[in-house]
Amino acid sequence: MRTRSPFSSLLLAAALAACQSRSAPDPVPAPAPVHVPAPSPSPSPSVEKRGAPITTTTPPISVATALSQADTLTGKTVVIEDQVRAACSKKGCWMELGDGAAARCRVTFKDYGFFVPLDSAGAKARAEGTLELRTIPAGQVQHYEGEGGKFDKAADGSARELRLVATGVELRR
Repeated sequence: MRTRSPFSSLLLAAALAACQSRSAPDPVPAPAPVHVPAPSPSPSPSVEKRGAPITTTTPPISVATALSQADTLTGKTVVIEDQVRAACSKKGCWMELGDGAAARCRVTFKDYGFFVPLDSAGAKARAEGTLELRTIPAGQVQHYEGEGGKFDKAADGSARELRLVATGVELRR
């Protein structure tokens, strides 16, 4: 039988001790949770309200519809919804709605009680008020043109226009 040398016994004891004292390998750290933000809802257009709240429950009409029915709608309360083509560049005391060169409606504000922002052009507007079909004298046409208005003028400088005297307006940008 072979005897072990004290040196080989010592090596064997050290190897066994090393195996027994060795702990399990460090676990692989779990990956940090990844935060994925929820998709944000698409931004809704801001609504700017002026004057009284719009209360008419009938569906809004376009300027083109108002023009085609001007004889029957004159003197009635309606809601017109269309693009703001222009606004008074001095203080916002009127705006012009329409969808094209021929379909225009000037919106003024009842009792000069409120105004719209000077930069309203390009916004979508809903306006509630009383519809009028009237002739504007040449001097007033020139005044409005000086503030950015546009007209199809008669030979004497006057113009016919569809006007809404609004009690309330909502602008969407």
